[in-house]
Amino acid sequence: MRWANQKGRKFVAGGFLNEKKVKKRKMGNRRKKDKDHHAQVELRLRLDMCSKMGDVMGSIALYDSAVRDGVKLGQYHYNVLLYLCSSAAVGVVHPAKSGSGTSANSSSSVCDFSEDESEDMSGNGLADEWYNEENEISHREKQGTAIQVSEDVRDYARTRGFEIYERMCLEEIPMNEAALTAVARMALSMGNGDMAFEVVKQMKSLGINPKLRSYGPALFVYCKNGDIEKAFEVEEHMLKSGVCPEEPELEALLRTSVVACRGDKVYYILHKLRTTVRQVSPSTASLIEQWFKSKNATRLGKRKWDRKLVEQAMENGGGGWHGLGWLGKGKWTVKHEQIDCDGICLGCGEKLLTIDLDPIETEDFARSVASIACKRERHSSFQKFQKWLDYYGPFEAVVDGANVGLFSQRQLSINKVNTVVNAIRQKLPSKKWPLIIIHNKRLTGGWMDEPANEKLLEKWKNADCIYATPTGSNDDWYWLYAAIKCKSLIVTNDEMRDHLFQLLGNDFFPKWKERHQVHFNYRNGRFEFRMPPPCSIVIQESEQGHWHIPVSPKQRMMGEISWLCVTRDMTTPKLSSQKGSQGSNEAGLSSDDHNQQCHRPAEHQLAKKNGKNSHRSKLRQLDSMTSRIETAEKLCGCVIDFQI
Repeated sequence: MRWANQKGRKFVAGGFLNEKKVKKRKMGNRRKKDKDHHAQVELRLRLDMCSKMGDVMGSIALYDSAVRDGVKLGQYHYNVLLYLCSSAAVGVVHPAKSGSGTSANSSSSVCDFSEDESEDMSGNGLADEWYNEENEISHREKQGTAIQVSEDVRDYARTRGFEIYERMCLEEIPMNEAALTAVARMALSMGNGDMAFEVVKQMKSLGINPKLRSYGPALFVYCKNGDIEKAFEVEEHMLKSGVCPEEPELEALLRTSVVACRGDKVYYILHKLRTTVRQVSPSTASLIEQWFKSKNATRLGKRKWDRKLVEQAMENGGGGWHGLGWLGKGKWTVKHEQIDCDGICLGCGEKLLTIDLDPIETEDFARSVASIACKRERHSSFQKFQKWLDYYGPFEAVVDGANVGLFSQRQLSINKVNTVVNAIRQKLPSKKWPLIIIHNKRLTGGWMDEPANEKLLEKWKNADCIYATPTGSNDDWYWLYAAIKCKSLIVTNDEMRDHLFQLLGNDFFPKWKERHQVHFNYRNGRFEFRMPPPCSIVIQESEQGHWHIPVSPKQRMMGEISWLCVTRDMTTPKLSSQKGSQGSNEAGLSSDDHNQQCHRPAEHQLAKKNGKNSHRSKLRQLDSMTSRIETAEKLCGCVIDFQI
């Protein structure tokens, strides 16, 4: 009972403890925690500054000091350190976009920076440095933001980077994609593709979703080393993980395939470029041209194929390609050409196709736009517009009123809108009014109160061809939805590249925009229109096995798109199933040529009969000899090259 009266004291396992001592101990623990937290925050801010300045050596010095002082490092600290070390190990450090003025509490933004910034050392930069040897300076280096490091600094940064990674593992700091991608880049700097690929596989085992940048190191090392099988193994792993390679990765794979003389892989990559890139860069175009001018490309191709099978394959694929492999034999002719206003190649006279958009895809696209717009617009304003459009539509063209009216000036000109509306109306089959979408705040006050402008607005309202979007709304959603829903043209110079349009994805949207957007320009007192192209600007493979490849200009806003026109002479299909026409096909004649010869005067045909029989006999002997050579090549796994 004696200890029941002990005031100001608590009973603990070892006896009584004074409450003042307890408070003092708690205060000491709190101060220690505050001190540790302060040290962590200070380290974070200093690392941010190092990242902003691209100061690799400074960040390593901060790390050494933190370890010496017993400061506990978190995932963020390790991510920044590994990013800087891996960048320096590769040879180029890009100062970070973020890091300045970041508060200690805004961790999310900085964590985003640590992952997003490492994107700068993804395949894009490495492909430029490794595969465009004539252009050793990467895109960012041209802008003057990249910092080149010496060989000594590269080696030191790589060594310390692996040391930092090992400490991160020992302290059981949770790994994320940014940290492991940095490790893969350090493996890249050693030329160790296997290690870089193992890091990606480790991500999958840890439940981390790899990004495109995660695969870059392994892919580019294998491509640089000419290990084509492992390079395509990485590409296969990417596709299984739902990651699609982009042009730098495809260009690396294409270069490796060309060097290895693997025509099957070149054909595969051309079709990957067709579906992924649409317009190729000048460097990729140069590589494609190199392939078609090679001897190996000359030898590859089918001598006989079924025209109906090719036509069916093209129809099933939506047109513009068949995917049945190289057609024909013989030397390829490669030219840089233009496509005329009717979609005809000026080099070979072939008409390029307009590849149809899938109606189901179009409907799904319209629904996705409406869904996003309804969530972002308030007071059911977008649903009201949908009902209005259902009642008054469809329209053959939609005009982005603000984009037209504010063209080359700050204040909206209703006269410019009127001029464009009248001009585009004359180009429409029905000559009906187009739909004008414009925000309601632009239709009141100022010049809009003038009688002439009021009369113009009244005319459009009576024609039910103008819709004023309500206060607080974004008119972009309205004109975009109207153009998609009505399958109409959209008159605007808005390239639709901002974050709103990025929500729509990069698959269907570019194809739709290409087929429906009308650009305009104001010159010499009148408007000029650039209508949608007469053919789809995408790699096209014809029924004859010819190729047309659009090449994007070096400066996108300057000049027209040029095309690689790739044709070969020996591309007449020889149909083994049609025996009756075999003679004419073996002689290299089309069915039209054969029919024309059949209708020539009898005397003329009799005069050539003996010569034709002799010619056919020689061709059969040549065909037999060629088939024997091909059989020998397959049996021996080689290519017989006659240097004549």
